[in-house]
Amino acid sequence: MGSIKKAFDLTGRTALITGGSQGLGLQIAEALGEQGARILISSRKSEALQAAQERLSKQGIQVDWVAADNAKDEDIQRLVQEAMSRLGRIDILVNNAGATWGAPAEDHPVPAWDKVMNLNIRSIFLLSQLVGQKSMIPNRYGRIINLASIAGLKGNGPKSTGTLAYNTSKGAVVNFTRGLAGEWGKYGITVNALAPGFFPSKMTKGTIEAVGEEALAARAPLQRIGDDDDLKGAAVLFASDASKHITGQILAVDGGLTAI
Repeated sequence: MGSIKKAFDLTGRTALITGGSQGLGLQIAEALGEQGARILISSRKSEALQAAQERLSKQGIQVDWVAADNAKDEDIQRLVQEAMSRLGRIDILVNNAGATWGAPAEDHPVPAWDKVMNLNIRSIFLLSQLVGQKSMIPNRYGRIINLASIAGLKGNGPKSTGTLAYNTSKGAVVNFTRGLAGEWGKYGITVNALAPGFFPSKMTKGTIEAVGEEALAARAPLQRIGDDDDLKGAAVLFASDASKHITGQILAVDGGLTAI
């Protein structure tokens, strides 16, 4: 049997992480970087990326950044070109960039629906396609990690905050993950998704303030919401060779909320 310590080691691997300047993306960047991966993070704002680079560099992580808006096709193309130029290849792709919009279904603005769909599912298709074409398929190796959500595993309840577009887009991410895993397994590429529950982030700030952290925590068997470390272990699993026989899977990291 091979070394389990080596199976989780990412030394020599490269990773492109979208939405990597803060929140869950930055948490994942820290985890993969700590395990030895060379990191390139991306988001829309240069200032946030510079701050994230400084934070990661202080931890001894080799990190670079590219500012790009994944809602724009030309930015996605430029991002992949830059990543290939700086990293040489892309072993690990973390599709984390996303958006949400709160409105009742009967009043949901169509432009807002399109914005959420374009960023949350269309952009990860385009980015995965380009990374597959230019790096993973030719190299016969790849680890794709999509950020879904427990909102993509269930419907809205009567007391929901009106996140129909977000829920729908994350449901699409779930089946995109399964479908791409089926197609690209022959190339040595695994495709899995993390489905977080409630974590403190820019996107969830409104819900946490409206409902209350204690009330949200009380819904889960573990009686807590996620923290700044809770995605790290699962991300390293899916990014490393420890998961070489796992593909097309959706892992909920939610304190047990979807188990009840």
